[in-house]
Amino acid sequence: MSDHSAAHDEFQEEGHFKLSGYLTGFVIAAIMTAIPFWIAMTHPIDNRVVAAVIIGVFAVAQILVHTVAFLHVNARAQGGWTLVAYVFTAVLLLITIGGSVWIMDHLNANMMPGAQPEEPGRGF
Repeated sequence: MSDHSAAHDEFQEEGHFKLSGYLTGFVIAAIMTAIPFWIAMTHPIDNRVVAAVIIGVFAVAQILVHTVAFLHVNARAQGGWTLVAYVFTAVLLLITIGGSVWIMDHLNANMMPGAQPEEPGRGF
C-alpha cells in the first residue's frame, strides 16, 4: 500500500474500505449540509452576499469531502490520472457556469426593454 497517500489509508484497510471512513465522511457531509441549511432558513447573517459566499464555501468543501471519503480520489490513485480527470472536470464546470452567467448578464443588460435609447422614427 505504499502507493496510497496517508489520507487515503485512513479510509482503507488491506484493499477494503473501512466502515469508519465512510461513517466519518457521512457525518462531516451531514454537518456541512446542516450549517448552510440553517444559514438559509434562519438568516443569521444580514448581508446576503456574505451568506451566499459562506454557503458556496461549504459547497466546495463538501465536494472535497465526498471526493476523498466516498470516491477515494487522491493524487496517487491510479498514477494521479483520477485527480487530473477530476481537476479537468472542475475547470470545464467553472468555464461553463461562468460563461453562462456572463452571457445571461450581458443579455440582461443589452436586451431588456428600455435599456437602449430609442432612435427617433424607429419603432417596434
